[in-house]
Amino acid sequence: MRDTIRFLRAGTVVELTDVGPMDTVLDYLRLRERATGTKEGCGEGDCGACTVALGRLVNGKLVYQPVNSCIQLLGMFDGAELVTVEDLSADGKLHPVQKAMRDLHGSQCGFCTPGFIMSLFTLYHAEGMERSRKAVTDWLAGNLCRCTGYRPIIDAALASCFDAADDAFAWRASETRDALRRLADSRDVFLGSSESFFAAPATAEGLAVIYSQHPDATLVAGATDVGLWITKGLRMLPKIIHLGRVSGMTRIEETHDGVFLGAAVTYSAAEPALTRISPDLGELLRRIGSKQVRASGTIGGNVANGSPIGDTPPALIALGARVELQQGEDLRVLPLEDFFLDYGKQDRKPGEFVAGLFVPRLEAEHFYRCYKISKRFDQDISAVMGAFRLTIVDSLVHEARIAFGGMAATPKRASGTEAALVGASLDDPATWGAAIRALTMDYKPITDMRASADYRTEAARALLVKALMEACGATEPLRLKGAAHQEGGDNERAA
Repeated sequence: MRDTIRFLRAGTVVELTDVGPMDTVLDYLRLRERATGTKEGCGEGDCGACTVALGRLVNGKLVYQPVNSCIQLLGMFDGAELVTVEDLSADGKLHPVQKAMRDLHGSQCGFCTPGFIMSLFTLYHAEGMERSRKAVTDWLAGNLCRCTGYRPIIDAALASCFDAADDAFAWRASETRDALRRLADSRDVFLGSSESFFAAPATAEGLAVIYSQHPDATLVAGATDVGLWITKGLRMLPKIIHLGRVSGMTRIEETHDGVFLGAAVTYSAAEPALTRISPDLGELLRRIGSKQVRASGTIGGNVANGSPIGDTPPALIALGARVELQQGEDLRVLPLEDFFLDYGKQDRKPGEFVAGLFVPRLEAEHFYRCYKISKRFDQDISAVMGAFRLTIVDSLVHEARIAFGGMAATPKRASGTEAALVGASLDDPATWGAAIRALTMDYKPITDMRASADYRTEAARALLVKALMEACGATEPLRLKGAAHQEGGDNERAA
């Protein structure tokens, strides 16, 4: 067991013993290093002012990703390279990204500028990116500017980020890879006491042991939710167990039948495999949070926290995903929809944790869609999330799996709607009416700041109709007249 955390900083290994369980990377930089270039804005991972770059080895390659240092726990950086805006200039010369931002007037007050520069630094080192405005805006969706305006920032990105990397980090990449390999080990990390600690076990067995001994500990994968418990909820979390070092927890295994995702697989790491199941899943993941959030947040964490407005659970439930749970040496597997019992309550015993998820592939007769409704396109929580998998033979629906988020206390299947769809003809919208009516019985949504109950109900009905229209290839709303008449005309408007 190791009682330190170690990370690479400006080519030097930093080794710390005095790391509290709730210490954030931002606080370490500003309060201990006095590296104040990294700013604190929102304190919840939305504005990007605190963005730093995290360097890790991925399949032997050195990869830099942007992360929000305000909600990243310091212990989570064990074994990685931490890069901040102070590190970019070399020999008195600005980094190419910094120079482009200066030359093209990408900064006014400057408060957000370090975060933009660090996000662009990771874009500068990304491979295979097409030089386009869309690529830049996707990459910068998690960085907000209130005075410069985005045009000159985008211009700076287009001018500097799409040629081969030619900076000090590229020149010493081989040395950095060697240093990160030396930092990697298979020892469990434990800092603190039995009353207050940060732990990062290296194996599933080690995780099972420490979690069985401390079932009151908080499990953390990406901290994109738990970090807010600390910075905004001001909760005291004296015992934290980080999953990111657990062997197998970051495993992605693709088979003929589906994809297995370890509980600590990040959104960004899972995106290619899930996109191969359905492009809709890839688009959904692209709209979850920002680059910073997707580089840290995990699908396993999104499932384990049981939020009724989590985006991935409905999408995975509709696919028939299964969740793998572990307690000590015991493993059990259950359908993902059965994991959610009630608001804030999951089918998880004391000391039991989510070990991974299995997502089945679509078969030839399957039609799949998932849709996210939110007030903003990027980086917003869903008001309604709907997912549909229909088994279609000869234009008839033989089976339906439908799940919604934001419509109940948990992510939930629309069992009545599913039953009513069986036998419906895609060629006859008049046969859809029973399912559309049943949807209002399956869910009783609440009104909150994101949407009213009536809006959620109407949006869910519209998404059902949209899925059916896309399934039959209809492009004209007039095809819906039969279903609309059965519903008193409401669905013609909803569609």
